Amino acid sequence: MASISTWFRYMAHKLEYSLTLSLKSHRREKLSDRELIQIVCKNLFYGKITFLHSDKGREMAPTMGAHENTLLIRKIPMANTRYLFIGDAVVLKDPNNSDKYLVRRLAAVEGVEMVSGDEKEEPFVLEKDQCWVIAENQELKAKEAYDSRTFGPVSTADIVGRAIYCLRTAVDHGPVRNSNTAMGQDSPILAVELDVDEMAKNHKA
Repeated sequence: MASISTWFRYMAHKLEYSLTLSLKSHRREKLSDRELIQIVCKNLFYGKITFLHSDKGREMAPTMGAHENTLLIRKIPMANTRYLFIGDAVVLKDPNNSDKYLVRRLAAVEGVEMVSGDEKEEPFVLEKDQCWVIAENQELKAKEAYDSRTFGPVSTADIVGRAIYCLRTAVDHGPVRNSNTAMGQDSPILAVELDVDEMAKNHKA
């Protein structure tokens, strides 16, 4: 059971998420103050800031198994450097199929100069709101890995969350290694919202 201090940290994250999401809706839909407060309260007291996602593939080994994995994903209210950090395992829309989602490591963000190991390729700088994501499996060659090395930079707006826990099988599961900053932020969320039994029930063997 989570301690009182962990609950306070967790509720602070939920409040920040609820406010950020509600203000985005307020700007887009021009909600009344009453509607805005109702949305904030609904998200704060009834909503979760995680969701389950199934994924498979050798690109993210060893964090993920080659077969089906059930992941606990922390929702990101706004895809920017306040919430995302280099090294994080992020969930993003497939740039070639927006109905599908990928899990990849965040390798670089806007303003970073990208230099290829191939001398024939010119260096370039990631533009505003662009990022570079890579597969984790170092045994894969660049052409085999479905990541930014094959499809190029992606929009940070396509990132929907960060993987914080992975269930590979009923007896093989644990927290996902992310940046130190992210893991510190996510620890109270894991303490409160992680339900391994629920993940196991949703797991597709």
